[in-house]
Amino acid sequence: MRLQTFYSSFIARSRTILSIVSVLAICGTVIVLLGGVWDTASHALRVPDTFWTIQHVTIYSGASMITFSAVMGSLLLFKTGNKKMEKGIKIILLGATMQLAGGYADYNFHEVYGIDGLVTPSHLTVESGLLLSSIGGLITLSTFEYGHIRKIIPLSIVAILLSAAWVGFNLFLLVGAVVMCVPVYELFSSGCAVV
Repeated sequence: MRLQTFYSSFIARSRTILSIVSVLAICGTVIVLLGGVWDTASHALRVPDTFWTIQHVTIYSGASMITFSAVMGSLLLFKTGNKKMEKGIKIILLGATMQLAGGYADYNFHEVYGIDGLVTPSHLTVESGLLLSSIGGLITLSTFEYGHIRKIIPLSIVAILLSAAWVGFNLFLLVGAVVMCVPVYELFSSGCAVV
């Protein structure tokens, strides 16, 4: 009975919860991007790399925010009556799932090999999930017609562009591995080791 009451109360606040879903997806994306830049700077400074560095904790804290956003959104997935919002929630959910799977693979990669490279299947999975989550956050956010929540749309667009640039850069490294890894190697130290 209490669970039913809680769920009914949860549904009654769906608009507020959906705004939180959007904000968490966008802010989580920004935190992952900042953690990624920090991790890259650590590679440039030749800081020893393991999975449990503060940089990775920052990255996966942002991914956890996105996952929480996806879980909250999935509780309202078919209750909104708005197909565009449901599409945004599904994209956030897919992106969060990819980040969790990629994070688990990244953890195992670090356990087996210690240091990892810039272009690994686990990193590309996390980064692709990040791009999807940021797109889903913008789609969900764009369904709000009014309010202060729409003021973060520019941040959402920047998050999408930076996520796409990150994925694009790594795909470019993957395709042009031999040519690109020589100059990039200095910056990322082990960045091209896996390529």
